[in-house]
Amino acid sequence: MNGAVIAESEDVVVVEGNSYFPMDAVDQRYFKDSDMYSVCPWKGKASYRTLEVNGQQNTDAAWFYPEPKQRALPIKNRVAFWRGVTIEPSGAAPQ
Repeated sequence: MNGAVIAESEDVVVVEGNSYFPMDAVDQRYFKDSDMYSVCPWKGKASYRTLEVNGQQNTDAAWFYPEPKQRALPIKNRVAFWRGVTIEPSGAAPQ
């Protein structure tokens, strides 16, 4: 977002086309609390975070499952992004 690297890791789990990064690979200074949540029948309750980079916000652009259901345990302690956040393969040049 805005040229900032929000998360960086080669340990990415892809579920339903979404790349889930380890939570410890995320630069937490870009995360802002959000009251948004959603529920997935097989993953559980998702919590969201707003991204803020250089004063610009991308509301609820990151989500994670604090307590995923059994079938979704591979994404425990991981976060995914959407709403215009670009995911680039490791070693890719920024665009």
